[in-house]
Amino acid sequence: MGGVEVSHPSDLLPFSAVIGQEQAKLALVLTAVDPRIGGVLLRGEKGSAKSTLARGLAALLPGGAPFVDLPIGATEDRVVGTLDLTAALTGGETRLSPGLLAAADGGVLYVDEVNLLPDHLVDVLLDVAASGVNRVEREGVSHSHTSRFLLIGSMNPEEGDLRPQLLDRFGLAVEVRTPADPGQRAAAVRTRLEFDADPEALRLSCAAAEAGLATRLATARPAPLAEGLLEAVAALCASVGAEGLRADLTICRAAAALAGWEGRPEAGPPDVRTVAPLALAHRARRHPMDPSGLDPDVLSEALDDNLGFGAEWPQPPARTPAAGRSAGGAERREDAGPPRMPQPLAIPTLAAGRDPRQTTPAPGRGTPAEAKRGRIVGDRKPEGPIGTVAVGATVRQAVARRSEAPAPGLALVEAGDLREAVKEHKTANLIVIAVDASGSMGTMDRTDAARGAVLGLLQDAYQRRDLVSLVTFRGEGAEVLLRPTGSIEVARARLVDIPTGGRTPLDAGIQAALQVASDRRRLASHRPLLVLITDGRATSAVAGVDPLAAAMAAAASVRSSGVEAIVIDVEATGPATTSGPRLGLAAELAEAMAGRHLLITDLTAASVQDSVRQAIAGRR
Repeated sequence: MGGVEVSHPSDLLPFSAVIGQEQAKLALVLTAVDPRIGGVLLRGEKGSAKSTLARGLAALLPGGAPFVDLPIGATEDRVVGTLDLTAALTGGETRLSPGLLAAADGGVLYVDEVNLLPDHLVDVLLDVAASGVNRVEREGVSHSHTSRFLLIGSMNPEEGDLRPQLLDRFGLAVEVRTPADPGQRAAAVRTRLEFDADPEALRLSCAAAEAGLATRLATARPAPLAEGLLEAVAALCASVGAEGLRADLTICRAAAALAGWEGRPEAGPPDVRTVAPLALAHRARRHPMDPSGLDPDVLSEALDDNLGFGAEWPQPPARTPAAGRSAGGAERREDAGPPRMPQPLAIPTLAAGRDPRQTTPAPGRGTPAEAKRGRIVGDRKPEGPIGTVAVGATVRQAVARRSEAPAPGLALVEAGDLREAVKEHKTANLIVIAVDASGSMGTMDRTDAARGAVLGLLQDAYQRRDLVSLVTFRGEGAEVLLRPTGSIEVARARLVDIPTGGRTPLDAGIQAALQVASDRRRLASHRPLLVLITDGRATSAVAGVDPLAAAMAAAASVRSSGVEAIVIDVEATGPATTSGPRLGLAAELAEAMAGRHLLITDLTAASVQDSVRQAIAGRR
């Protein structure tokens, strides 16, 4: 089946051979022990063994579990299933052709770069992962089938985050980092080199460890919760401000799974201390501008307050029968000792070593609009030249026509059978801000306003797919300080210091911004908007070229490219007595770009943000 990756012994690095990444291993194992935990999100940089661990876990599951790698470009019908065209054309049957969710049943569904997957597909995956059933209602097909799988997503936060509603629905999340310890790094590289040189030899050396892990996974069951632990978990989640009850449920289930994995009779405070960071960190952010994760000191204090220190912990209130039920349904074993502090996951290795609660959408919010690309939401009889053929609807119509008037020689598909796909696409924006960082009057005001505007616009885009970039120009050229990103964390880190001073190479700034805005890799999914913050003065260009003429030529290239632009004119923000007479050059630049000219007298981050928001709102 296309899109299903089958892991072969020759190309699969064993789970137990991965060096380090103990938290990621633990999260994956716990989800395998109790899939109700709700899946694992691995957040971190590329090359940190995220996909290797996901594949390795599938190999440990009983019965040769399938491993399905969902491609980023997968369509909804490829994921959930669609009309079986062969059955429809040859026998007139309307039945489902299964998709990737059917192929993943009983195994692992892995989504790399899950933050780049269209939101409606992420919604589908999480719904099916939670219910274990895939229900298909499309193209005349009404069908449901079992689809129980372990959902593992991975992402690089620099490329933007998931919507908070989706982030919350992943049970556990782990920050995966490349080992900083030189010894661990060397061991990881050595293991990979040994595997590349002789995969079979390395697999044989790991066979005993792999068999042991597989046996433990096949037999491990969640343990019951200790007396009062549920109440303590509820108090913990309330004290750190976790919204909803998913965090409470996840911690209880993960603690029960950890105790069961380690062969102990019940889950206690030490288990909660181990799993709480994995369940709470990605649920801690209340506001897009908040840093990601949960402050370790805050969590540690909350754990101490609600779970006590060591074996001593607050006495819970008397439980009702409902509160005393086991988290996993397992019976207590009376032959084991008291709970102990859990150790790191014991896996042998080859070497030691704006507010989201607002009720008014932010301007520019991606809105569903009929488009030539995007999600298919229906079909219609075409009027004029057909765009994309709705194959399923067309075949269904042809089959219905032939069944009503069967006769030899009837065309398989006639013109009247054709149905056109109706697609819906949420608009997203690529906002490229170019700011004059030269040594002219008001430099710090301009750069501070640009920095604040970038962060504010990213706050708007937190639940969308908008990207923001920042280009500065000064001295003899321009610099892309922030490449297109949807991540507030990345922007905050990259824009701590914005270099300033020197002359004003306005043409270089316009050209650099246009190059970012014209990136063909992004044009298919984002509409570019070039925002130039300048007073229009140009004092630097290549030798022998008039700086202002060069700037006007660069502006004309923006017009010819078709990229929308606005020029935020800051000439009026400087005192006329020190900055000279008003020249109105920014207005001429805007005209040369075929863009909008906005005159600002009060240059602040808020005024720049509002200008951009209005421009975005007006383009829809």
